[in-house]
Amino acid sequence: MADALSAIPAAVLRNLSDKLYEKRKNAALEVEGIVKQLAAAGDHDKITAVINLLTNEFTYSPQANHRKGGLIGLAAATVGLTSEAAQHLEQIVPPVLNSFSDQDSRVRYYACEALYNIAKVVRGDFIVFFNDIFDALCKLSADSDPNVQSAAHLLDRLVKDIVTESNEFSIEEFIPLLRERMNVLNPYVRQFLVGWITVLDSVPDIDMLGFLPDFLDGLFNMLSDSSHEIRQQADSALSEFLQEIKNSPINEFVKLGGDQLVPYYADILGAILPCISDKEEKIRVVARETNEELRAIQADPAEGFDVGAILSIARRQLSSEWEATRIEALHWISTLLNRHRAEVLLFLNDIFDTLLKALSDPSDEVVLLVLEVHACIAKDPLNFRQLVVFLVHNFRIDTTLLEKRGALIVRRLCVLLDAERVYRELSTILEGECDLDFATIMVQALNLILLTSSELSELRGLLKHSLVNPAGKDLFLSLYSSWCHSPMAIISLCLLAQAWLHHLVAYQHASSIIQSMVEEDINVKFLVQLDKLIHLLETPIFAYLRLQQSKAFRVLKTRLKTVPSYSFSSEQSKWTSGNSYSQVHRMISGSPVSEDGDMDEDLRSVQNGINFASRLQQFEQMQQQHRMHSKSQTQSRYNSTSSSKEVQRPEEPRRPSPVPDMSGPSSRSSRRGPGQLQI
Repeated sequence: MADALSAIPAAVLRNLSDKLYEKRKNAALEVEGIVKQLAAAGDHDKITAVINLLTNEFTYSPQANHRKGGLIGLAAATVGLTSEAAQHLEQIVPPVLNSFSDQDSRVRYYACEALYNIAKVVRGDFIVFFNDIFDALCKLSADSDPNVQSAAHLLDRLVKDIVTESNEFSIEEFIPLLRERMNVLNPYVRQFLVGWITVLDSVPDIDMLGFLPDFLDGLFNMLSDSSHEIRQQADSALSEFLQEIKNSPINEFVKLGGDQLVPYYADILGAILPCISDKEEKIRVVARETNEELRAIQADPAEGFDVGAILSIARRQLSSEWEATRIEALHWISTLLNRHRAEVLLFLNDIFDTLLKALSDPSDEVVLLVLEVHACIAKDPLNFRQLVVFLVHNFRIDTTLLEKRGALIVRRLCVLLDAERVYRELSTILEGECDLDFATIMVQALNLILLTSSELSELRGLLKHSLVNPAGKDLFLSLYSSWCHSPMAIISLCLLAQAWLHHLVAYQHASSIIQSMVEEDINVKFLVQLDKLIHLLETPIFAYLRLQQSKAFRVLKTRLKTVPSYSFSSEQSKWTSGNSYSQVHRMISGSPVSEDGDMDEDLRSVQNGINFASRLQQFEQMQQQHRMHSKSQTQSRYNSTSSSKEVQRPEEPRRPSPVPDMSGPSSRSSRRGPGQLQI
């Protein structure tokens, strides 16, 4: 300290901390001259003392004017040292860099000015501090004071010039710092970073392309920045790299990146997928090309390829508002399933719910892709069962999904996973379904799909031979158990389960089921389903039925159509069961049926082991459960309405009004009511 005080007059030191800029500037010129004389004399010890004085007593002073004076003094000392400044930079640069974070914006401004003057003197010797300077400039690029920002930009341009002409710059030491800063979201910092990437890429001796994986994801993130200017700069940089890749001896990005890409797969993909849906076409093109390049890489989990991280990114992007991004996310999941199935299944619980929700996606293309992914997962029996159970659960809690996408989902799964396997599993689940209303709706939907979808033609063909083919019989019995939830579905199944020559048994059973529906309540839902069945009988699906036994078909159809809104008397019931019921069988030409409706031994032999009497009992038991459930619901609504103060009941479907009695007194029976069905 004494050496420094003896070298610099007290008046100079006093002016160096003056509040007036001109006095500080003049004092700095005095310091420059003094240091120049000391350098000429070779007195570096005294120069060191002067620098320490300027650092400790001025730049680290609590007084802002002292700090300003210290900064301008250090710059002046560097100018005085000229070519000998390099040996003192370890003392000069750190206090200046420290001042970049000063709370006083004017001090930060003078720090930029001081470092600018220092850099002009030392040029290439400045490179040893590059990372520290870059980090400081990165922060100053987002400074709240526009004057500081302006000064930082001037310094930044000078540093870029120095770096581009230096042989001492180490890209290997700089890249980790760049990679760390690429995640910053501040728009000014992003501009600063893109600027440096572009400048360094323009230097022939610096191989930025080789380090592209380290900052590529950051560039792609910038493509979604709110600032149009930043998006353009990022796009320009990416386009330049893409052109370099095309012009390089290694013609593909994959080969260029090599193993370096593997640890950054998830980060890069997280940046690319949103950009695939960018509103600017150039960005979309670059994102898609890069995405395809990434997917072509045959990475292995043993080499650090993180399947879980990729799945996490894909799952997150399934919630994107953009269809193109959701589609590509599904392609990635599908790709991983095909390449690393065992690893993907380990993370199945993390993605399964999201995949199920994706079945409600507004895009049909997305839904079809989701089904392909589900089908791939469901190749294992356990996962297949889980898929169908969850699917039924989703249909139960989301009736809109069943109404709008039910047919699409079931038909596609039947193609991807084998129709018989899908229908058997669905039937097993629905047989034990506790929600009887849902079970009825679901069975009716599955029955309609079974009867009308081209994808299920083979399944229909198998069922048509239920009475002569063991496989058809087994499928018939498998579906029968759950189809019992819906009378109309059971009738359809029985009419479908016929043989060219031996159809009588199935028809008889269908007729028995129709007869049993005498106990059913007639409501809107029942009539709608009945109407659908009648229309189905007119479709090509049942053309064989109309062609085989047109007379019997007319009888059956007539019986279905003549459903009144009231029940019939006991006499009518006897007439129906005693005449019309047996008449159906007698009208089937050549059928070996006795007057009392019994079948002979030859007919029994074509039943293929199906106990139709037992099946009818099974159907009636299921329908009894439905009747009890319906009564329980009606009673609950009645109790709820009775306890309410409102006189008007909530709106609910009304039963059809009784049809006026046109048959005379004999039909006025105590049994007649609005809840019975006449066949």
